[in-house]
Amino acid sequence: MSIWEALAVFAAGIGAGTINTIVGSGTLFTFPVLLAVGLPPVTANVSNTIGLVTGNISGTLGYRRELRGQRARAVRLGLTALVGGLAGAVLLLALPSKAFDAIVPALIGIALVLVVLQPRLAKALARRRERNGTEGERSDGGPALLTGLLFASAYGGYFGAAQGVLYLSLMGLLLREDLQRINALKNLLAVIVNGVAALVFVCVAHVDWTAALLVAAGSTLGGQIGAKVGRRLSPTALRGVIVAVGVVAIVQMLLR
Repeated sequence: MSIWEALAVFAAGIGAGTINTIVGSGTLFTFPVLLAVGLPPVTANVSNTIGLVTGNISGTLGYRRELRGQRARAVRLGLTALVGGLAGAVLLLALPSKAFDAIVPALIGIALVLVVLQPRLAKALARRRERNGTEGERSDGGPALLTGLLFASAYGGYFGAAQGVLYLSLMGLLLREDLQRINALKNLLAVIVNGVAALVFVCVAHVDWTAALLVAAGSTLGGQIGAKVGRRLSPTALRGVIVAVGVVAIVQMLLR
């Protein structure tokens, strides 16, 4: 990897750490860059997952005040995320690499749709709560939230793009809670899913450690940026960048 390629990966890591802390979808920054510097898709995904763990931890620490009072909820949802993330990681290693090459463009496309629709989903949720109030909602989300998080976490363990958007949508819809506290919980669940997937990958998968360490360094810095000043950035501009990067990734994978 040349010095310019290394700088590109590091910069992508900063972007990924920042956007992951704010809403999610950071993989759409790093994954295309790792492909562009020559990593095979599965190796790029594995190295990216490992590298983003420190960024997830950094963002969670930045939101630690919003996690206060959510211990019981975090344990319950965290265990569900752990099982789902482990299943997704095992699935990635069990399926042939050609299956990943075929599936990932579709997964990125779905992720981009979620990123674009996120503001509309948030507005629809706000209108629903204004209309119905909190009557009839369960404070813990019930089986529907656990089931949704299980599948979202399996997706995250397999390929994490827009995993955070899925978490925010599910918890925003089913929990009676402030959005910032939900976002803090989202960051914690991402630590768990990426962490368990990273442990599996370190043990049995091929890792490009140069790429992983560069992403880790960048995402750690980005996690702090996202927690402190990321809320001031224009959501529209961020979504535009994410969509542009994601489209490049889809085109690059289809032309491989």
